[in-house]
Amino acid sequence: MSFDVVTSSRLGRNSATIWGQVTRSGFYAGISGFFLGIVGILSMFDQRQIIVGIVTLGYATLAALPFAAGALVAAGGPPKTSWLALLGGSVAGTVATAAVALLPIATLLLPDIRQIFVVLDQPFLRMLTFKQTDPWLGIIYLLALGALMGGIGALLALLPARLRRPVVAGLIGAGIPGLFQDIFRPILANSNVSAPLANLLYTYTGLSSRGAVILFGVSALAVWLWDVNRAGVDAKLQQLNPGTLRNGRRALIGFGLAIAAVFPLYAGNFIGQVLMSVGLFMLMGMGLNLEIGLAGLLDLGFVAFYAVGAYATALLTADSPYALVHWTYWEAMPVAVLCSITVGVIFGVPVLKVRGDYLAVATMGLGEIVRVIVLSDAAAPLLAGAKGILQIPRPAIAGYELNTPVSLFYLTLVAALIAAYIAYRLENSRLGRAWMAIRDDEDVAQALGINLIKVKLLAYGLGAAFAGLAGSIFAVMLTSIYPQSFQLIISINILALIIVGGMGSLPGVVLGSIVLIGLPEALREFGEFRYLFYGLAIVAVMRLKPEGLWPSAARSRERQLDAEAAALQTAGAATGAVTGGVRS
Repeated sequence: MSFDVVTSSRLGRNSATIWGQVTRSGFYAGISGFFLGIVGILSMFDQRQIIVGIVTLGYATLAALPFAAGALVAAGGPPKTSWLALLGGSVAGTVATAAVALLPIATLLLPDIRQIFVVLDQPFLRMLTFKQTDPWLGIIYLLALGALMGGIGALLALLPARLRRPVVAGLIGAGIPGLFQDIFRPILANSNVSAPLANLLYTYTGLSSRGAVILFGVSALAVWLWDVNRAGVDAKLQQLNPGTLRNGRRALIGFGLAIAAVFPLYAGNFIGQVLMSVGLFMLMGMGLNLEIGLAGLLDLGFVAFYAVGAYATALLTADSPYALVHWTYWEAMPVAVLCSITVGVIFGVPVLKVRGDYLAVATMGLGEIVRVIVLSDAAAPLLAGAKGILQIPRPAIAGYELNTPVSLFYLTLVAALIAAYIAYRLENSRLGRAWMAIRDDEDVAQALGINLIKVKLLAYGLGAAFAGLAGSIFAVMLTSIYPQSFQLIISINILALIIVGGMGSLPGVVLGSIVLIGLPEALREFGEFRYLFYGLAIVAVMRLKPEGLWPSAARSRERQLDAEAAALQTAGAATGAVTGGVRS
């Protein structure tokens, strides 16, 4: 009798918990779908094929929302019976699609609503009702799709990991090439070696059903084989000595770098242009990382050094009446870097005693001074004002002109590798430790004998050198420069990539540049909505990894120590409260 009572009480608690999870998951997924529909994103997605003639991005989104709701129901909360989780997933999926179904229902009951929400046009409503003659029947189909996908999502979450992982890998392996087919297909078709693979997987309009099946099977099989053999591989790796493991990691990294270096040759000029932009921001990120990541000097006028490098290169090389001389790029580039260093030191002098938020405002003002000077009529006879400087020649090596995005990318890559080596050596030098000391506490650093003036000016000057080098390459990339190319938003973007990648981390700068500069280009096909998804991705990254995607070892230790101190403080407060209660 007591066993029945305990069992029934546990089932009651599990049932109450799972239905609360059903409500939350279905509500959040439904609100997301309703928003995507009311602003026109679902309508735009329906025009984008993932698998030609079978699935559009619009229908994939409609299926993904209840699928995610069902998976969350089965995966979240306390242990529960399978039938209850499947039922809850189906209900959550139905709730999710019911919110989307409000759009066609409102249009059928209130036809005048289209005058307010113009996105609710006939093609979009036909999409939501599966092109049925009777729209109410299409709405029923929509709810049935939600129940089915919610149940499938819950079922997938309940499967053992050895079965779930290959299925998820197969869906990702087929979905990403279909979603970004405008990137993958030209890359594959650009080479005679990979062109047959492009013809096997893609048609002229997108990923074929045959290609989707192949990609699903290959991805699922690869993950299944890895899971089966993972224990054996780990055991063999543990038997190797540390030196062999270290050499193996280095060889693997070198192989990856070699593949990345050769990749633009096959990817084409568009990918080369994107990678070059990533490389330029990577260069500037390494420079700003010296200032803010190591020395703690927040600089929002960093774009000024970028502009100085570009204008110095233009004035020394351009075939223009504004040019001072007509040097080659290789002669002008060191002078441009030296000019940026000089301006960096000059900018550092007025803000030596400024700290915190005031430093950010002061450096932003100094950066704007450069832009205003370039645009002014007083400097127009020298800097060309708003007209800019044209006809900047491209660099040449042994008679070969670097006149394509791919060739200029390799120039940027070499510059970035040299800059990364210098930044790495600086970080582990005596000067780098001095920067980190003044970042932690200027007063203590000064008491220890660190010359704050010299150390700060070196941070500004060396950081400006990286930006000047990037600006020099930027000038020859465009073969013309204008003041409008050097806005405050560039400084903000550089600061953002350092924060997203990981403050004070060189690998973090690289990863942050790829995410913040490369991701918007990958989302370009989503038109005016690409920055919406870009913003959501950045918010998700900072929510899940607040310390950055690749934080430095020092930052990770600091965060761990802060978490341990907070836990001890909480435990101490709880112990004190219990002791006080007992005494009272």
